[in-house]
Order: sequence, then structure tokens, then C-alpha cells
Amino acid sequence: MRLVFLGPPGAGKGTQSSRLQEKYKIPQLSTGDMLRAAVKAGTPIGLKAKAVMDAGELVSDEIVVGIIADRIDEPDAKAGFILDGFPRTVKQAEALAKILHGKNMDLDAVIELKVDDKALLARIENRAQESITKGEAVRADDNPEAFKKRLESYHAQTAPVSAFYAATGALQAVDGMAPIDEVSAAIERALQG
Repeated sequence: MRLVFLGPPGAGKGTQSSRLQEKYKIPQLSTGDMLRAAVKAGTPIGLKAKAVMDAGELVSDEIVVGIIADRIDEPDAKAGFILDGFPRTVKQAEALAKILHGKNMDLDAVIELKVDDKALLARIENRAQESITKGEAVRADDNPEAFKKRLESYHAQTAPVSAFYAATGALQAVDGMAPIDEVSAAIERALQG
């Protein structure tokens, strides 16, 4: 099972990915985790990434795509994988298609969690208020202003990836505003049919 999860921050991709990871015994591949692992392992692509990160720059698509290509060759990914947070752009989606084609692989599905921005923002504001009420620190990603910027970035860069996958027939939209178990059930239906 080879999957891509799309959706804005806070949509529940991580929650749903971890459920599928358990069920199908396949790894959830996070680009951030993969970058750190490649750097730690000292792989050729990891050394390139380290040089870029040490210079305080953003890692290029070429490096990220190279790390993905290496990672999906690992033994634990032979039965499949879940990509969460990649591809972020149409250019990355095209590169992923080329990589998979070169390995005689296809994606089984691209699941997009559809959510309402206002409801997501309300969730974040509620979570931040609950933390304050409990006397706890507010998580950095629960800052409403920072979250608005992340949403704007998502809509500008990543949302067009949905249209790319819709054109290939791989996109399956799921209502991410439903309760967690209902979202999981809808994803399972999408994967079956």
C-alpha cells in the first residue's frame, strides 16, 4: 500500500497516518524525519542536505526528492509507505511520479482530508485557550497567527497538488471534519474502492 496524505496543517493527517501505519504495517515517511536520518547516517544525499541546513537555507526539491527515493528503497518500505508532508508542490509530485515509475511502482491512493479553515482555526484557538487555562505552555504550532500563515502557505503551494492528483484519477477526498473514527472508516472505504 503506497499512499500520499494531503490536507492543511491540523487536518488530522498524522492521526490517520498512524492508524494506517499500524493496520498495514507500513512506515509513515515524514520528510523532516528522513532529512534528519539521512544527515545522521552520512549518506551522500544526507551530506548535501547537512551542508544546506548548516548554511541556514531551505533544502532544495532535488535533495528532498533524492532522500525520498533512497528511503522508499529501505526494507521496511517494500510493502508500502505513507507519505505525509510530501509532495508539497506540483513539481515534487511530478518528481515522485518519475521516481515511482523508475521503480515500477504506483501510488495506490492519494487521500485528501478536506477541512474548513475557520473550523481548523477555531480548534487551534480552543487548544491554545485550554493550555492557558491549565497553566500549561501553548504549543508553538497552536499559535493562531502562525497557524494562519501556515494555512496561507498551504493554499498557495500545496493545494494545487490536489488538482494534479485529481487529473491522474488517484485523488480520494475525505471529510476531515468528521469524528476521527468516521474519518478512518471513510479512508478505508476509499482504499477499498
